[in-house]
Amino acid sequence: MDSRQRFRTTTLLLAGLVTACHYSGQETRLQALGTETTAQAPGQTGCTPLETRAANVPGQRPTTPDQTRACPITSSAAFDVVVLATGLQTPWAVEPLPNGDLLITEKPGRLRIVSAQGQVGAPIQGLPAVYASGQGGLLDVALSPAFSTDQTLYWSFSEPRGGRGNATSVAKGVLSPDRRSLRHVRVIFRAMPAYDGDKHFGSRLAFGPDGMLYVSLGERSDLEIRPQAQQLNSHMGKILRLTPDGQPAPDNPFARQAGALPEIWTVGHRNVQATAFDAQGQLWSVDMGPQGGDELNRIEGGKNYGWPLVTFGEEYSGEPIPNATTTKSGYVDPVYYWDPVIAPSGAQFYTGDAFPAWRGNLFVGALKDRELVRLQLEQGRVTGEERLLSDRNQRIRDVKQGPDGALYVVTDEAEGELWKLVPPLRRP
Repeated sequence: MDSRQRFRTTTLLLAGLVTACHYSGQETRLQALGTETTAQAPGQTGCTPLETRAANVPGQRPTTPDQTRACPITSSAAFDVVVLATGLQTPWAVEPLPNGDLLITEKPGRLRIVSAQGQVGAPIQGLPAVYASGQGGLLDVALSPAFSTDQTLYWSFSEPRGGRGNATSVAKGVLSPDRRSLRHVRVIFRAMPAYDGDKHFGSRLAFGPDGMLYVSLGERSDLEIRPQAQQLNSHMGKILRLTPDGQPAPDNPFARQAGALPEIWTVGHRNVQATAFDAQGQLWSVDMGPQGGDELNRIEGGKNYGWPLVTFGEEYSGEPIPNATTTKSGYVDPVYYWDPVIAPSGAQFYTGDAFPAWRGNLFVGALKDRELVRLQLEQGRVTGEERLLSDRNQRIRDVKQGPDGALYVVTDEAEGELWKLVPPLRRP
């Protein structure tokens, strides 16, 4: 089969007049955004939401009408999917390099470079030992903000901690000139406490416009350790803000609070495997919630995002989350949530030139639903949702924008693939 199979979305043509509608005294409209159209805003009359399946938790209600089940959007952006590489073993992250090549992490503990033409390189040598079991392994990889001069990479991984269990760590190292090994490798951060489990390690890495490294950490899932997501003396269930050397950023919100770990930026997360900065420098996270409660959050330093006290959803067993509510004063409500869940992993705000209709949109990988989710945001709210690549039926683990404006995707499969989304290829 031609690996460059074309996936064209349908263009919705506007013709004549647009009829205005009203709901609760507020005008809704069919709004043209470039070459893209959006139906009435979520929660308003005249819109059948994109998501029509039965909810995981039918009894819960959104805090605001636009917080879930957005209206469907259809972009005029046509694209081809080029399969650059196959046979990757459970790839977890893709990170484009300035020259068009791509770094790929494989969960068992291998870091590779795939060339822009799709040639898969040998594993890069020099990584520290990885605890590769369950959800653990080699996780995210990120370039130093000064990569063009310092050739430094950062990566997160679940690290064995001897008899104490394991936990998420972050390391850095310098890529050798031949790109076959890493030098000056050093673990710059170790999450505490260690725990004997194999779930909810997080973990995405993202450098902000302030030059600091933001690290997301899971709360390790089990009931006995889960409450630590609310405790400031634990790294579990937090987003951290570190200097490039792994030290607490000096102006972090809890840096001067007695008993608090100074690395902590935000509190109350479950298992964030997706973070991204938008074009304005705002950090967003997509938290893998319980059954019925995947969340999109706008991240602000010092805030509490609720888990496990405030959350949408229920336990996977069908039991309620103990003593939890969906909204509560003093805790940040999610901007958007999915019920049923999509199992989000990997996120990217699109800013490139290859697909002008997608600028400002947030792309999120969906493991459970085996799709690439596109969210349209306006003034900080989700105003539309589209599902892409559904017919490929693969668990999407990560999505990143390359310097060429293409989107690169890796799939979480035993024989995982690397895809490149590009404008339609010219045919003979």
